[in-house]
Amino acid sequence: MRDNVDSMKSRHAIEGRFRQRVAVVSGGAAGIGRAVVEELCREGAAVGFLDVSEAGTAVAEELGAAGHRVAFLRGDVRDRAFCAAAVEEVLGRFGRIDFLVNNAFSFTSKGLDVTHADWERVFQAGPEAFALLAQLVAPAMRAQGGGGIVNVSSISAFIAQPNRWTYNAAKGAVNTLTKCMALDLAPYGIRVNSVSPGWIWTQEVDKAAGGDRTRWEPVWGQYHMLERCGEPVEVAAAILFLLSEDASFITGADLAVDGGYRSLGSEGIGKTSSFAGSK
Repeated sequence: MRDNVDSMKSRHAIEGRFRQRVAVVSGGAAGIGRAVVEELCREGAAVGFLDVSEAGTAVAEELGAAGHRVAFLRGDVRDRAFCAAAVEEVLGRFGRIDFLVNNAFSFTSKGLDVTHADWERVFQAGPEAFALLAQLVAPAMRAQGGGGIVNVSSISAFIAQPNRWTYNAAKGAVNTLTKCMALDLAPYGIRVNSVSPGWIWTQEVDKAAGGDRTRWEPVWGQYHMLERCGEPVEVAAAILFLLSEDASFITGADLAVDGGYRSLGSEGIGKTSSFAGSK
């Protein structure tokens, strides 16, 4: 039912599609961000990726050894000076910036117990950092006649979930920010879109499952029409589409990469319905 990751990569990759292009990716050391970095490299782009985790060093070394042009810049996207220095480093090393993928985010999940520090963290490491990085790369994109930005949102931007005031509110802000950015940057040929993934099997999801995917994927898969969780590379493929010329008339939009999660009604996938299996 679920393709393996290697077959997905070979299926989605379009060799040379982004040759001579340069991308900045935040949160690129793991999960969706890492998949985006790997797929951009595979399709010919040079990539500068930001992450607070030292794990990014090994990712960069692996990709560099394979002949890809990649730079890892370690730091916290809440640090404005770090973000500015990182963008300058990418420009200095690769000479241009064509794409920005805003992925780094704080998974701060709080409800009635939320504190001021919680609100600060989730918004500073989320929509505020997304906006800052867009501000920093926009002049370079404008100078060369355009570019593309994709903000990683979530199904959580659209629904209520228990004890999720912080995360869901911040992801909702990302969707509105995307539309506003798209409007203001359109005159410069810069398209801005977002993707909203469903349950994607990342390290966070694996941790929640206690490492037991066989047990938990059928449970969480029921929230999706396709009855499974997604793979990071499937989200990466959607992001690369939005960055590509194939999406040249798409801006201010959100692309659901959720296996049908948001379209599923309260009856679920229907297996307990009296109409289940009927045609």
